[in-house]
Amino acid sequence: MNIEQLREYCLSKPDTEETLPFGPDTLVFKVKGKLFLLVGLDEEPLRFNVKCDPDKALELREAYPCVLPGYHMNKKHWNTVVVDGSVSLKLLRGWIDHSYDLVTGKKKK
Repeated sequence: MNIEQLREYCLSKPDTEETLPFGPDTLVFKVKGKLFLLVGLDEEPLRFNVKCDPDKALELREAYPCVLPGYHMNKKHWNTVVVDGSVSLKLLRGWIDHSYDLVTGKKKK
């Protein structure tokens, strides 16, 4: 996944807007005014922050070396995901979906 694919995927979600509230280097995706993903535009490799259920956040950090406590975020509720090729595109999208669903109040079945 590259920055354009990430951007395209986030914007494909209903009611999503992209903003630059923290300056020109950090792209923020919101739904209904609530943040669900942040990405640094200059990061190499690409890395992004997503909201995560606290128990799931810990499980993911233990299972995947590319998942870290959320950088500059509440580490209980946010993970930083390093896109280093170690996990599938499907898994990356699933983590984005989880964040979006948490923010919109949707429950996964």
